[in-house]
Amino acid sequence: MSAEMQVAARIVELVREIAGPAAEAEVVVRHDAPALTRFANSAIHQNVADDTIGVRLRLHAEGRTTGGATTVTDAAGLRALVERTLAAARVSPPDASWPGLTPPSALAVPSGLAPRFDEATAHADPADRAARVRAFVDAAGGLETAGYCRTAHVAAAFANTAGQAVEGRAVEAAMDGVARLDGADGVARLASGRLSSIDGAALGALAAAKARAARSPVELPPGDYEVVLEPDAVTDLLQNLATFGFNGKAFVQRQSFAELGHRQFDPAVTIVDEPLGGRLDAGPGLPFDDEGTPRRSLVLVRDGVTSAVTHDRTSAAQAGAASTGHASAVSRSWGPLATHLRLEAAEAGPAGASGHPHVTASAAPLVPRVTRGLLISDLWYTRVLDPKSLVITGLTRNGVWLIENGEIVAAVGNVRFTQSYPQALAPGRVLGIGSEPVLLPESWGRARYAAPALHLAGWNVTGNASG
Repeated sequence: MSAEMQVAARIVELVREIAGPAAEAEVVVRHDAPALTRFANSAIHQNVADDTIGVRLRLHAEGRTTGGATTVTDAAGLRALVERTLAAARVSPPDASWPGLTPPSALAVPSGLAPRFDEATAHADPADRAARVRAFVDAAGGLETAGYCRTAHVAAAFANTAGQAVEGRAVEAAMDGVARLDGADGVARLASGRLSSIDGAALGALAAAKARAARSPVELPPGDYEVVLEPDAVTDLLQNLATFGFNGKAFVQRQSFAELGHRQFDPAVTIVDEPLGGRLDAGPGLPFDDEGTPRRSLVLVRDGVTSAVTHDRTSAAQAGAASTGHASAVSRSWGPLATHLRLEAAEAGPAGASGHPHVTASAAPLVPRVTRGLLISDLWYTRVLDPKSLVITGLTRNGVWLIENGEIVAAVGNVRFTQSYPQALAPGRVLGIGSEPVLLPESWGRARYAAPALHLAGWNVTGNASG
């Protein structure tokens, strides 16, 4: 039994002793060890690491629910956690939506393709990350650079008073860097389950090529433009679809566009949540959620048809469904979210030799198909205007280029867009999908996305970044 499971089991014993046999409780114990090496002005300026054990308890007693947390894991600290959580429950309002506890359930057995936990990444030291930063800076060829290289691993255990007890580990490495020249920025990012798969030199060269190609941009008028979105930009679509569309709480409250069984996307679109790792050298995520429900792959969209939304036990009970293993510490408030999304890539086709080193391999075969449109490297500062139709406004960054008759002819200044994401991916609107997906990190390290490039029939540009 791991140290984390020992703590979880002790909390369950204390709940039975202090709150009585009728109380229901679940506890998550996480040992988190993230480490980050950050650089700016082409030099490392910060190296930080954390190593903490956190305990979260959720207690349902006398029809009332509350939660508590602590990082004090000695005997007195654990007892105090249970006592104050019980005291808070007794003065909380009744909880009619309490869905009960996860019964004893076996964890899913990963397929033979699932990646293994990489010990070298879990125990990487500052020198391992610094070597990748040095390679990134050197490959940028004298351009100003900034970014980070990070590693993180977690060991976690879950137990509840219904008898469910599971544990697991997860690991991730990621690098995110920009290069700048004459006010133009280029970006390159990559996530992996192995730090050894992060090639700092390749990322630095790509970021520098984007910065060089983005100089002297022209401005374009507003309008509906054909676009090729590179993988970094596609991650923003996946993140917003997960947060506002495939969110089980939003679905139950009729605030989501999702209509199960309906063809809401182009037949080329298949979106899968793969928490156990799946493809692309992704590290395995934890095999259970914060309610102890085993995690499995979940197909959200299959060949354009919306087939599922993500549920924790609360939203599942309200929808008359089963939990999909997407509970988190905040899912009862914000809804259960998919955090390991993969947009299925197209089958491999001819290599995309675009002649432009700033174009990713995934996007290169799509550019020659564009009559007149834009190649967009990255999206940011995206905000929801209408959650139901998922109309988003935001800006481009880190490189936009004009395409005419299949050729990149000019850099373009950053633009503002206002676009319904489901509409952009609707039947007939997806003209192509890249065959080389890229595993990309989220800024806060809570999610990862496997994204190929996308060729879309239209993208609503509403202005320039300046207004």
